Amino acid sequence: MTDIKAAREELKKLIGATIAEGPVKLASGKVSNFYIDGRLTTLSGRGLELIGRLLFERMKPLEISAVGGPTMGADPIVGGVLVESAKQGKPLNGFLIRKEPKGHGMQRWVEGPDIPDGARVAIVEDVVTTGGSAIKAIEGMRTQYKPNIVRVYAIVDRMEGAAEALKAAGFAFEALFTKADFGR
Repeated sequence: MTDIKAAREELKKLIGATIAEGPVKLASGKVSNFYIDGRLTTLSGRGLELIGRLLFERMKPLEISAVGGPTMGADPIVGGVLVESAKQGKPLNGFLIRKEPKGHGMQRWVEGPDIPDGARVAIVEDVVTTGGSAIKAIEGMRTQYKPNIVRVYAIVDRMEGAAEALKAAGFAFEALFTKADFGR
C-alpha cells in the first residue's frame, strides 16, 4: 500500500508541474483560469507508468476484460493500463473510441479487438470537466458493441459537473485526483 501511496504522490507532483494559468477554452466550451494538459503527463514515460499502475490497481477488483476511451486523450492511458495488466499477469484488451465513425474502410467507431456483448469494460479519460466527451464516446461505442461499462475513470476531475453527469447517465465514476488536490 505504501508503494501505491508513493506512486500517487509522485504522479500528483508530475501533474501539478503541468498546470498552466488561463484563461483557456476547454473541450467542454467552458473558459477556465487554469489548464491541466494531461498529455504532458500521459506522454511521459514515468507519468504513464504511474498512471497505468494506479488505474490498474483500481480496476483489478472489478474483473474487467477491456479498457478504452475517447481518442486522443485516452490513447496513451489505455496503453499504460494494458502494459501494467500484462506485467501483473492479468492482460486486458484495449480499445479506442473515435469522435465519429471512420469515413472509410470498416467505418468503425471503435478500434481494437472485438468486445463481446456484456463484456465488463472500463472507460478512461485524462481530464474531465462536464463528462460530455466520455458520454459521447460511450454512445458511439454502443452503436458497435453492447458492453457492460463497469466504471469510468479520469486522471483529474475538474469538479465542474462530470461526476454528476456520468452518474445521471448511469455510470460509476472515479478520478485519481480532483482539482482540489492541486489547490484549485
